Amino acid sequence: MLRPKLPDIPTLPTTTVTPQQTQVPAYSAGRPVAPYVGVGVGAVAAVVVVGIVLTALLAAVAVSAVSVAIAAVVLRSLVSSANKR
Repeated sequence: MLRPKLPDIPTLPTTTVTPQQTQVPAYSAGRPVAPYVGVGVGAVAAVVVVGIVLTALLAAVAVSAVSVAIAAVVLRSLVSSANKR
């Protein structure tokens, strides 16, 4: 019943512009790049895994040190209280 009337969209003239190549293609030494990319990705993955393992080991050593320190304090208090009696 009530339909809005939309204005006509003007069409722009279409012109095709072809870009001019201004750079000379890089010289290829004939060596493939893919093996070096694969080595880089593998090296990054290895570094990340080693970092995670070393962080876990450091956390384990820290927790062990805290537990040994707490055990030493408890034993010291037990020994000192036994000597006072």
